[in-house]
Amino acid sequence: MTPSNTRGLKLAGKDTSAAGAAKTGPRPMPGATFARNPGTALDLDRVLAVRVNRSAVERRAATIPTRRTVKKQWQAAWLLRAVTLIDLTTLSGDDTPGNVRRLCAKAMHPLRDDLEHLLGVESLGVKCGAVCVYHTLVPTAVETLEGSGIPVAAVSTGFPAGLSPLSTRITEVKESVAAGAGEIDIVITRGHVLTGNWDALYDEVRAFREACGDAHMKAILGTGDLATLTNVARASMVAMMAGADFIKTSTGKEGVNATLPVSLVMVRMIREYFEQTGYPVGYKPAGGIRSAKNALEYLYLMKEELGERWARPDLFRFGASGLLTDIERQVEYFATGRYAAAYRQPMV
Repeated sequence: MTPSNTRGLKLAGKDTSAAGAAKTGPRPMPGATFARNPGTALDLDRVLAVRVNRSAVERRAATIPTRRTVKKQWQAAWLLRAVTLIDLTTLSGDDTPGNVRRLCAKAMHPLRDDLEHLLGVESLGVKCGAVCVYHTLVPTAVETLEGSGIPVAAVSTGFPAGLSPLSTRITEVKESVAAGAGEIDIVITRGHVLTGNWDALYDEVRAFREACGDAHMKAILGTGDLATLTNVARASMVAMMAGADFIKTSTGKEGVNATLPVSLVMVRMIREYFEQTGYPVGYKPAGGIRSAKNALEYLYLMKEELGERWARPDLFRFGASGLLTDIERQVEYFATGRYAAAYRQPMV
């Protein structure tokens, strides 16, 4: 494909499937702005009334990759949108300030100059949604990203197990915010879910929300550890009632991380909460999302279940480290007709 065929891409998708005609869920205007979720009182009757039919969820989830498709320039546009939704993440024991600076540079400029030119998207200023790091590396990331408009997200509260003393976890949140983190990814105590101690879960998440102050809070549920989809749904609702700005599947350290069935349950809880309160809550699948194809499936899910407004960075993020490389390879194939080696899109 010649460069002239790729000019003028927009950060928007086009549904080309007949099955995409069905509309469900809330449909706020694409440019709508919302007040931040303040949370509500814990309503145990609502929480305990939640039941999930696993077989029905799995049947519906299996249709998500097949009901909708985007091709050619529209696929490239959806993939560029996906780049803007990535929380570019490094959570390794060997993280260093140098690694984080290089990751921040990639977040600010995720596409090579020649590829942007071929696509004709230089003026769009494509950049990642956030950079996610451990608390000790927050100052490095904040300094490197200064002026870029990209927030720093810090994993906190005893990540990934979340089993350190509550006072320690709250202090960690406050220190990350003081260091400049604009977003805090907190970890819930999974034991509260597994024992049905919803009051304790609510109080814990509420305390974290208060410690976050103006920083947005993403509540990591650790869905791979929660045993049942009903537990996932109830934990999602309690976290939102406690004031979570986002609910997130996983730390990326569990044996099972983000899946489409789990995601379907969580986004339907978001839809129910929005319909009941008018407050939107974002969604972040994390762990195991490494291919452009997989990213498109999650975008299909958000568009079908919640609408296009939930496919923007303030309400949807991918927690990923390797996803960007495959997206770049797919976009380069669209622009040149050739698949590039992975080293042509180095992460750091």
